[in-house]
Amino acid sequence: MLDIDTIMWHIVKEEFVRMWKKTTVCCITLDNWFEVIWSSACVDEKDFNEKIWQNEARGVAIDKLWELYGFAEHLSE
Repeated sequence: MLDIDTIMWHIVKEEFVRMWKKTTVCCITLDNWFEVIWSSACVDEKDFNEKIWQNEARGVAIDKLWELYGFAEHLSE
């Protein structure tokens, strides 16, 4: 059964890059070297908080992993 622990077990690296003045890019690398990339940004650069926008980008990237692993699990049924 697919659960968050299974998904997290496959993550071998997480990297964050700040782009421009208000965008954060998250790259999650899996144990098979597949990469999921997502970005987040605030509207006004005065509101930029690195930790908040890293968490936002990471959360959406992990949501994409749910889709990926859910699809793969469905194929093996």
